[in-house]
Amino acid sequence: MKRNLWIGFAFVMILTLAAFIIDWPNSFNIKFLENVKIHEGLDLQGGTHLVYELDMSKVDKKDTDSAIQGVINVIDRRINALGVSEPVIQSSKVGDKNSLIVELPGISDINEATNLIGKTAQLEFWEQETVLTPVEGQDSQNIPLGWKPTQLNGSHLKRADVKFNQQSGEPEVAIEFNEEGKNLFAEITKKNLYKPVAIVLDNEIISAPTVQTPIEDGQAVITGKFNIQEAKKLSIELNAGALPIPINLVEQRNVGATLGNDSVKQSLLAGLIGIILIAVFMISYYKFPGFLAVLALCIYSLIVLAIFKIVPVVLTLAGIAGFILSIGMAVDANILVFERMKEELRFGKTVGAAVDEGFKRAWLSIRDSNISSLITCLILYFTTSGLVRGFAITLAIGILVSMFTAITITRTFLKLTVGTGLEKIMKP
Repeated sequence: MKRNLWIGFAFVMILTLAAFIIDWPNSFNIKFLENVKIHEGLDLQGGTHLVYELDMSKVDKKDTDSAIQGVINVIDRRINALGVSEPVIQSSKVGDKNSLIVELPGISDINEATNLIGKTAQLEFWEQETVLTPVEGQDSQNIPLGWKPTQLNGSHLKRADVKFNQQSGEPEVAIEFNEEGKNLFAEITKKNLYKPVAIVLDNEIISAPTVQTPIEDGQAVITGKFNIQEAKKLSIELNAGALPIPINLVEQRNVGATLGNDSVKQSLLAGLIGIILIAVFMISYYKFPGFLAVLALCIYSLIVLAIFKIVPVVLTLAGIAGFILSIGMAVDANILVFERMKEELRFGKTVGAAVDEGFKRAWLSIRDSNISSLITCLILYFTTSGLVRGFAITLAIGILVSMFTAITITRTFLKLTVGTGLEKIMKP
């Protein structure tokens, strides 16, 4: 039993060290972690807020959702090409008008962003370009150089759907062309038999299937060992090019950091004061167990910050509030355990038995309260957007980590003190 406790303690220490390294990589001169950082939202670093109106006049009602999702995917890819971290892109509808809201934290070149975003998605089909090169002993040899556009493009594509192969059960993407596209596609497949034909969106190759047979009926299947998510993504991207939706910029606002450096420092100072007051209360009221709980709380903060950097989480003022709230919930779990321990000690049980029984009896309350909070976080995440969604994410991460620290780390520390001289000061 003691051996398992020491293994658990070693795991906690390794996890703490890893979190500390991720939080402060410069202290250890670790180069590959230098780009792993906490991304700040608009209210912390400023940026731009754009609203685009979608022209849905040429889109059937049944294709509205997929067309909008396709445009969102295209815009997201274009923004990522600019190097913007964690853009916020969300659809909105006022009356019968559909629009997209785009928030770009820390963007430096607004004109480049608006020009790039405003283009309609361009879907094209490319074939390999070859050149005839004389070779000694032969008349000529075809040498592939690269890709060149064909006359087939998104305007010839009727639609793309995800289907499943009847034999293998694997997902695949079925595409269908209109009459003009059918003829062009037939020529391309005859010309490029056993050669790849690239599917290109915004000059980026998203798939390059090899032609296995000439296709003359305008219907083809793209296979490639997709999983269902990859097949859906390809289908949406194809439909985005096949159903180009003109978008018009109707609003642009440069957003300054609403907090500013002084306000950020004041917020951090307020959070630090709160943590110190919590630590004083826990130690003064629960004595040595309270000290161990504060130590676990410090480890909790290191782990949460590391997760924020790895995920990464876009940290806003609401996100900071969610993190601070989760600290209080982490302490609450320890209080439940310690109060149960006090009851067991009053009944005359040993410290070791009181620790085991305290965690056992408190676990159900901790589990139920945290699950109800996680359900609330899920509702907020899937029914809201922007700052409120950021609050839900940080709070949910904090709740999950707090359950781990309260049940695992604090318990490990308490159990290691049983049977030592420190056991005498265990009684809260």
